[in-house]
Amino acid sequence: MTAFLTEEFLLNTETARRLYHRFAEPMPIIDYHCHLSPQEIFEDRHYDNLAQLFLGENGFGDHYKWRLMRANGVPEELVTGKGPDRERFQAFAEMLPKAIGNPMVHWTHLELKRYFGWEGFLSGETAQEVWDLANEKLKTMGVRDMIRMSKVELLCTTDDPADDLAWHRRIAEDESFEVKVLPAWRPERVIYLEKPDFADYLAKLGAVSGVRITDLASLKEALKIRLAYFAERGCRVSDHGMDAIPFADLAKIDPEAVLQKAMRGEAVTEEERKAYQFEILRFLGREYARLGWMMQLHYGPMRNVNSRMYEAVGADAGFDCMGAVGSPQEAARFLDSLEQTGELPKTVLYSLNPADTPMLIALAQSFQSGMPGKIQLGAAWWFNDTFEGMSSQLKTLAEGGLLGNFIGMLTDSRSFLSYTRHEYFRRLLCRIIGQWVEEGMYPNDDKILGEIIEGICVKNVRRYL
Repeated sequence: MTAFLTEEFLLNTETARRLYHRFAEPMPIIDYHCHLSPQEIFEDRHYDNLAQLFLGENGFGDHYKWRLMRANGVPEELVTGKGPDRERFQAFAEMLPKAIGNPMVHWTHLELKRYFGWEGFLSGETAQEVWDLANEKLKTMGVRDMIRMSKVELLCTTDDPADDLAWHRRIAEDESFEVKVLPAWRPERVIYLEKPDFADYLAKLGAVSGVRITDLASLKEALKIRLAYFAERGCRVSDHGMDAIPFADLAKIDPEAVLQKAMRGEAVTEEERKAYQFEILRFLGREYARLGWMMQLHYGPMRNVNSRMYEAVGADAGFDCMGAVGSPQEAARFLDSLEQTGELPKTVLYSLNPADTPMLIALAQSFQSGMPGKIQLGAAWWFNDTFEGMSSQLKTLAEGGLLGNFIGMLTDSRSFLSYTRHEYFRRLLCRIIGQWVEEGMYPNDDKILGEIIEGICVKNVRRYL
C-alpha cells in the first residue's frame, strides 16, 4: 500500500520519479493567467486566519471550495464569507473527507504541506490542529512569502482596459520584491454590449483614454490608446472570457448600427451581438499581432445559471457550469479572418467542454506558422483541471499535435496558495511520460526528456511571451 501524499505522489514508475525530481520539480513558475490582486501583492497582505486565505471573504474567493461545501449542505453564510471564520473552516474540513476522488483533496493537502508544513489529513477532527498551526504561521507569512515559496518567476493578473495599473507601477518600483507582476488585458466589458452598464462603461473608458466615444472609430481609438498604456507597463497577454468564439457576415449586419443601439440603451438581438463581438475581437486580434501579444480565448461556460443565488450572492460565486460544445466552423472562420491578412496573433484556445479538445487541436494545427506552437491548446481549465481531465488533455494533445511545444499550466485562481496546482500538473506530466518510456513507447533519453519536461513546465511559455 502506498502512503497518502508522499514525495512520490502520483509518480507511479521509477522513470516518472526520476523525471519529476530531476527536471520538473526545480523549475520556477510562470503564471500567465491568474486573478490575484496586485494591491494585495504590493501591500504584502497578511491574512488574519486560514478561512480568509482558503475560502475568501465578502463573496470573493475560491468557488471550487464553495461548490463542494454547498454540495454538503453547508449554509450559504458559512460559504461566501458572512459567517464566523472558524465555523466556515470547520464546515470545509468536515466536508473534505467526502471529496474522495476530487482533486480538492490533493490540492488542499499540498497547500497545507507546502506552506504550513502539516502532513496529516484534514477532517472535522483535525480542523482545530490545522487552524492553530496555520494561523500562527500566518502571523509572519504574507502573500509575497507565499509567492516566493512557490518559486514564481512571473505572474500576470487580470485587468480591465480602464484600470490605471497603479498597483502594478508600485510593485515594479519596489526593489524589495523580485517577482515580476504584469498586467493582462481583459476587455470583457467592451465585448458584452448587452450588459446594462455598457454605456456607462464606455464613458469611463473614454475618460481615461481622453477620447469621446461616439462610434466604432472612436471606440477603437480609445482601445488603441489603452493598449499602448498597458504595453508600456509590460503587458504582453490578453484574455477573453466568452460564450463562444464569434464570427458574423458583416455584409448582413452593420456592427456600427449595433453599437449605436446599445449606446442608446436599446436591446440587441443575438445575431447583432455576435456581429459586434466579431468586429471588436477581430480589431483587437490585429492589434495584438502588431504588439506581439498573446491572445487567449476562453469559451464555453454557462454563467450564473442559478438566478436566485446570483441575485443573492452575485457573479463568480460558483453558480456556473459547462456549456455545449462550440462551433468549429465559427472558430475557424474567426481565426481565418485574421490569418488572411497575416494578422493572426499568438493564440491560446480554451474550451470549458472537453469534447472540444480534439477539434481545437486540429484547428490549431491548421493555423501554425512562423514559430513553434504559435496556436496553442490552453491548459485544462476550470472543471477540467482534474486528474482525469489533465491526463486526458495531455494525451490527446500528444496524439494530435506537438506536446513538446505546449506552454503548460496556469492557475486561473484568486488564491495565493494555488501554485500547488502547478506541482499537481507537473507530477501528472511526468507520470504520463514516464509510463510511455517504461512501456517502450519512447526512448529513455534524459537529454530529450528533460528538454520536453522543462519546456512544458516553464521554458516554452517564457519564449512564447
